[in-house]
Amino acid sequence: MKIVFAGTPEFAASALAALLNTDHEIVAVYTQPDRKAGRGQKLTASAVKQLALQHDLPVYQPLHFKSSTEEGLAAQQELAALNADVMVVAAYGLILPQVVLDTPKYGCLNIHGSLLPRWRGAAPIQRAIATGDTETGITIMKMAAGLDTGDMMYKTLCPITATDTSATLHDKLAQQGAKAIVEVLASEQKLQDYLAAREVQDEALTVYAHKLTKAEARIDWSQTAAEIDRNIRAFNPWPVAFIPLDETQNLRVWGSALSDESAQGKAAGTILKLDKQGVHVACGDQQAVCLSSLQWPGAKPLNPVQIIQTQKLQTGQVLA
Repeated sequence: MKIVFAGTPEFAASALAALLNTDHEIVAVYTQPDRKAGRGQKLTASAVKQLALQHDLPVYQPLHFKSSTEEGLAAQQELAALNADVMVVAAYGLILPQVVLDTPKYGCLNIHGSLLPRWRGAAPIQRAIATGDTETGITIMKMAAGLDTGDMMYKTLCPITATDTSATLHDKLAQQGAKAIVEVLASEQKLQDYLAAREVQDEALTVYAHKLTKAEARIDWSQTAAEIDRNIRAFNPWPVAFIPLDETQNLRVWGSALSDESAQGKAAGTILKLDKQGVHVACGDQQAVCLSSLQWPGAKPLNPVQIIQTQKLQTGQVLA
């Protein structure tokens, strides 16, 4: 089949790489415009664009597909001229109007990192960890005009472990998503079968995964130890959980686990102990969390032994 691929970050690049290993023809790749990145703020191509260029695929980077502008209409016409059988979309980052969704022969298929209708929206991986879900997965859906509202065609399951961060879960789901889209597109007949059997989402079960903010990454010691541990793992690698040091500087927390230390009678935020596991801190439920990787401003992340060597934290100290 003739496939148009639309995606931007590493999550999407995994799916594109898998499709490149099939007999399908990737007729074009759509991705977000190059963005400034890194300390030098140099214009940087997305992970999808870099992979596409390695394979000499045509790359399109429209700002939008809005019918109200000349640029949007031109982008729509470019897409239509490709005469694709299907468009595969994964973390593209642009809203696709109905005219675009209807352009390919079989429409647009989305690779979404959750078990829809749970966790529609921008941050499904992070919200699943932070909420304490024990499993998530991939949903392949036929896209509709709403936010992740399309009919479901295929699902995979992925357990969420007590040590998963958003980074580790992202990588697992990226691989599952790649395999899932290859399965759905195994042949034109198989695609037709999946489309025929697709399932409408139950709106009563909808949960939205709202976009992450830096402010919510501040650790709230009044929460339970389990909540704090989940948030630390959910916010790794972005926006990274933090403890304020003063009005402008933060101590970043990259890793954690639940602690067996007793926090009975201790104020939330009190350092109970420093050892080779990390920094044990009292939480709001009289349980404790162990911080295993900390990063002071201008320095690299430190392991527990290095944290003790800095002598910047002491037992009995109350963290903000």
